[in-house]
Amino acid sequence: MISPNTIQQILGRLDIIDVIGGFVKLKKRGTNYLGLCPFHNEKTPSFTVSPSKELYKCFGCGKAGNTVSFIMEHEKYSYVEALKWLANKYGIEIEETFQNDEQRQQMLVADSLYIVNAFAQQFFSNALFETEEGQDIGLSYLKERGFREDIIKKFQIGYSPEQRDAFTKEAIAKQYNAEILIRAGLSTNRNEQLVDNYRGRVIFPIHNHSGKVLGFGARILKSNDKAPKYINTPENEIYIKSKVLYGSYFARQSIDKADECLLVEGYTDVVSLHQAGIENVVASGGTSLTPDQLRLIRKYSNNLTIIYDGDAAGVKAALRGLDLALEEGLNVKLVLIPGNDDPDSYVNKVGASAFRDFVQKNKKDFILFQLEVSLKDAGNDSSKKSEVVNRIAETISRINKAEDFTKQQDYIKQCAEILKIDEAGMHSLVNKFIRERISTLERKLPAEEAKQFGENAKQTEEKDYDDATFSLLFKDELQEKEVARILLEYGIKKWDDTRLVADYIFEELMDESLIDNADVVRLIAAFKELLKNNPETAGQNYFIYHTDTKLSTLAVSLLNAPYEESEHWRKEFSNASGYQKKLFEKNYEDFINTVSRENEEKLLGYLNMDEDRTNEEVESAIHYLKLRKIKRMLLENQLDLEKQHSPEEYHMLHQTHDHLKRMEMELTKKMGAVILK
Repeated sequence: MISPNTIQQILGRLDIIDVIGGFVKLKKRGTNYLGLCPFHNEKTPSFTVSPSKELYKCFGCGKAGNTVSFIMEHEKYSYVEALKWLANKYGIEIEETFQNDEQRQQMLVADSLYIVNAFAQQFFSNALFETEEGQDIGLSYLKERGFREDIIKKFQIGYSPEQRDAFTKEAIAKQYNAEILIRAGLSTNRNEQLVDNYRGRVIFPIHNHSGKVLGFGARILKSNDKAPKYINTPENEIYIKSKVLYGSYFARQSIDKADECLLVEGYTDVVSLHQAGIENVVASGGTSLTPDQLRLIRKYSNNLTIIYDGDAAGVKAALRGLDLALEEGLNVKLVLIPGNDDPDSYVNKVGASAFRDFVQKNKKDFILFQLEVSLKDAGNDSSKKSEVVNRIAETISRINKAEDFTKQQDYIKQCAEILKIDEAGMHSLVNKFIRERISTLERKLPAEEAKQFGENAKQTEEKDYDDATFSLLFKDELQEKEVARILLEYGIKKWDDTRLVADYIFEELMDESLIDNADVVRLIAAFKELLKNNPETAGQNYFIYHTDTKLSTLAVSLLNAPYEESEHWRKEFSNASGYQKKLFEKNYEDFINTVSRENEEKLLGYLNMDEDRTNEEVESAIHYLKLRKIKRMLLENQLDLEKQHSPEEYHMLHQTHDHLKRMEMELTKKMGAVILK
């Protein structure tokens, strides 16, 4: 863990314009800066950066955040990785804390592996370009394959000499630890002597998503029936094969922009496609896709297109991992390269433009392709056909996300037609597999959690919520978030001589049932705790850069205001008489009951006046929140009145109605607004 002191140093040095300006060309526009969004393709700038609030917001794609979250989103880093990147940029030494000695030791080993891998990568690159053997054997092989020097250098491809211990001798001379060399897979112990592990091979460094070298893939160049074609780094503290996709570091931004990930098998497939300008491509390394690899893809895009050889082995490889991909919610397509070609040879044969066209025109739906292949294999064998039906039904059942329901139904219809079976029967079979999987999951679910799910469902059914109720609930949530925004923006300002605005808000929200939104509840609790223990750090920036990403995201979304007070508005309003201002404000209060919350927030943005209206704004937000809650309670009480009850229960419900109406009238009187409904 990075120490709190280091984090504060990093946050204290941040300049959002300096950081984002390193990735986006920004132009000053009023008090803010404007540029083309780096997260989606656009021609008209909609990406806005506010230096005063230390926030960015794209009004095209909706992405927003702070300096740290920008680095996380743009570079696909974790929170800690983003902090380390920023610390390096500003020359801040990182101090780390550990829970125990074992954790410290693991971190030291991991750091050592990264360091020795970086040294090895440099050694292999130098051996390729600067030695006679490397140029004659390694570089000539790569150039024969059609690779340019710029692309070789981009992927940091190298060469390991034939000499028995060329690398090991150099590493030991540079005082690298022998144990770390063995653990990294760079050296091996033969007859009590350390020797190189990758002799006479072209070396492909494997990078993590932040560009550090995790390990290597080493391809043999000489014909040798006994030696494997490729040797890969053994798994260790930093290299876990099932969690790595070759080329992800170089492809991450292209995948994000194209909103599609192309998946191939080999290292050279990736390099060739990049050289052709097709950069949204990664490789599985010839292994079955794993859940971790699929989640890594989903981090960049939900659209996965698998491009494999068209032979039987290629088809079989492509079909592996299909069910896992569906469970992860990925939209999967398949492209098979014709003839005896692979993506590497095919793009070199037809060129980049023709390759792109081929991929676009030949994408096959994964499930329907699997069905086609399975039926061909089954032939006229009825038992094999039965197996195909079951296998396809189970595959379709794995499309388990609520938003994909229509897709699942469409697959059932299409597959039933292809299989020439009753659609209702296919529905039943798919549902059977769904029930079986749910049953398996429920057995794994803790009893208390399962009980809570059941109770939640029961309460929802009993409440009988209709559209009007949901409309009120939605407005409740907006009001809750408005109170949270005000707490962040004005919480540490003085309410009166004895209290802060935050104190007043906490007093008014003593009734915990006023807030339903769990994120808002957590933010309020965190603000209370902060005022109690570290009041000097309280303020919106503490939450904008909070280590809890949920709190940080909420704070950013609440504080992102797209509207600035225009010069015209400032001039017109400042010239207005006191009576005109009051009249405008009264009309605004009357009008606000008929507009959506979104428009209300726009108007509030325009009302950015010089005079301090903090207390008025705070009271207004609290009153609106209470009023919305009362309206919801009135509606729920009305729904209850429509059901069968005893005379005593009816009397109680009518009393509740009268009490709520009195509360509503008192609040509207305080607000000076007329409530029509």
